[in-house]
Amino acid sequence: MINFLYRKFELKKEVRYMKMEQANYIKAIFTAVFAFLSALLGVLAVPVILLVACNLIDYMTGLMASKYRAEDINSYKSIRGIFKKVSMWLLVVVGAIIDEMLLYASTTIGWKSPVTFLIACIVAMWLICNEIISILENIQDMGVKIPAFLQPLVRHIRSQVEEQINSSDSEGE
Repeated sequence: MINFLYRKFELKKEVRYMKMEQANYIKAIFTAVFAFLSALLGVLAVPVILLVACNLIDYMTGLMASKYRAEDINSYKSIRGIFKKVSMWLLVVVGAIIDEMLLYASTTIGWKSPVTFLIACIVAMWLICNEIISILENIQDMGVKIPAFLQPLVRHIRSQVEEQINSSDSEGE
């Protein structure tokens, strides 16, 4: 009997050790991916990761909220939602292309830009704000109360991003 209990205890310990090894492996993969993205994207890495998270959360909350809105979920609406998310990413890519153009032009005249992905970051931050607003609306449609300050706060941040861009435009004219 003691031998049986000892083997059972050892087996549990071995399973626990294997789970820890798997967890460490997954952590290592996430760390490697984040390090690669940081090296590749620099300052744009965090907004990209936040936008991915917001895209996924918005898509999931949109699916859940559709039940409360008495909307049917069909493949056409789903594909449209995915195309919308892809279009958001294309906007970030366009911002990165503009950044590269500006970087090339500035190096040509001998001026070194301190930031590599400024426009792409601004576009990503604006998109993140829109995604958060959509997430909050989806959650609200499910009947969940959200803190009163949250939606106005996100809208304010989005308008601040827009104002910064608009004031930069008017200064250049």
